[in-house]
Amino acid sequence: MNKKYNVIRGLSLVMILFSTVLVSSCVSSKKIAYFQDIQAINQAKLDNAAAFVEPTIQPDDILSVNIFTLNPQSGAIVNQAANTPTLGGNSNSSLSTQSTGFLVDKNGEIELSLIGKLKVAGLTTYQARELIRDKAAEVYKQPNVQLRFANFKVSVLGEVNAPSAYTLPNEKVSILDALSLAGDLTIYGKRDNVLIVRDNNGKKEFARLNLNSSDIFNSPFYYLKQNDVVYVEPNKRKVSASNSAQIQTIGVLASVVSVIVLAISSFK
Repeated sequence: MNKKYNVIRGLSLVMILFSTVLVSSCVSSKKIAYFQDIQAINQAKLDNAAAFVEPTIQPDDILSVNIFTLNPQSGAIVNQAANTPTLGGNSNSSLSTQSTGFLVDKNGEIELSLIGKLKVAGLTTYQARELIRDKAAEVYKQPNVQLRFANFKVSVLGEVNAPSAYTLPNEKVSILDALSLAGDLTIYGKRDNVLIVRDNNGKKEFARLNLNSSDIFNSPFYYLKQNDVVYVEPNKRKVSASNSAQIQTIGVLASVVSVIVLAISSFK
């Protein structure tokens, strides 16, 4: 009778351990999903989301400038220069070290053929485009100007599937866009504490974003700026590794339970 009691007691302890493993697994999974509170958010709060602020041109930026006129050959000199490789850019693979366009010098100026030097630092791409069009109208007839950043770059590092420096054709880039380009977070990524590093006029700014909460839509760091760095730190528990260990543990426990059940049955 005592042996049977001891076996049953051992079985109870094993089942408690088994339940503890399952509960800890569920707790870990709660940290994986994004925007867990989104169903509790009302429309008024979402209306207060951070507004996009157009980036301004800074020294060492590379601008892609193309001038089109009624005579396609008129702007050929400028457009040909715009396609000359300029050191300092990056491609999506981060292996390239060249971008085509006009380098903004230390004085914040670019130099266009037949038009001369223009100070564009501190301007948005729209403002710079209007400035170039006004100056080009003195040389060309009814010019149409296209201008964009040729090296609008953000870097995504840490626990993502494809860490790299990404050059983007679009100035409106959110933290979610950047993480999508990097293949999303790995299971090891800490989703509630993503670090943003920003260079603001030579001074570093830092922000921590919680991807589990919809509050990130209200953050001034939700939209990234040129040369921002996104760092996803590894979580402490290494979720995928712990889940693998838990699966093995559950398998062992299941085997132990089976043996104990068989042992109990033999006492009947």
